[in-house]
Amino acid sequence: MAEAQAATNGGAESGGGLELHPLAQFELKTYIPIHIGDLNLSFTNSSLWMFIAVAIIFALMTLPTRGRSYVPGRVQAVAEMLYDATANMLHQATGRDGRPYFPLVFTLFTFLLVGNLQGMIPGAFTFTSHIVVTFALAIAVFVGTTAIGFVRHGAGFFKFFMPEGAPLWTAPLLVLIELISYISRPVSLSLRLFANMLVGHTMLKVLGGFVFALGVAGVIPLAAQVAVTALEFLIAVLQAYVFAILSCIYLGDALHLH
Repeated sequence: MAEAQAATNGGAESGGGLELHPLAQFELKTYIPIHIGDLNLSFTNSSLWMFIAVAIIFALMTLPTRGRSYVPGRVQAVAEMLYDATANMLHQATGRDGRPYFPLVFTLFTFLLVGNLQGMIPGAFTFTSHIVVTFALAIAVFVGTTAIGFVRHGAGFFKFFMPEGAPLWTAPLLVLIELISYISRPVSLSLRLFANMLVGHTMLKVLGGFVFALGVAGVIPLAAQVAVTALEFLIAVLQAYVFAILSCIYLGDALHLH
């Protein structure tokens, strides 16, 4: 019995307590338990890394303003690059009408970008790999854009579900299709980011386990892990951009009904 238990535990740990189970990296760990009735508001490793992401963004946006140099430094160059990227994607999707919502899109984009990238640091926690986080952000975008649509157009917002120029007799089918497509937005938006982060980090952990287990023969999986790691950095940036640009498109739909 003891040998069987040891064999089972061996799949999760190896010499020195090194965690090798590919899904263990997504486990929530409570640092400060906070319970209000049945509501669990505990401070976890996910909460910690969210605060770290916010601190990084705050530093990135405030540190460049302290200097008086006419030539922008590296930090300022990164901040300006993020600003320009957000402004361009928002303008392309919404036009001039989207300018008042720049702070929202910029905050969303940088939060996801830093969260995805810091998850590549060994020992860090990737909070974007949890569906509860990505869905909360997606539902906030969905509710916000829907509210903007109703505030801007009133009952006319329902025209969005009936394509202009379509025959009236197709209305029941088209409205149903458009409504299902519209309601599924937060689901697809959240699942895309969650699945990419979950699968990518799991693959890295699996390849790392092969490298550790095979020793000298682990050169091949090591090379594969280096390639996958480079790909994961690209995916981390790309998925933050996709989430932000889709949010801009949804905002554009709410503003212009197309």
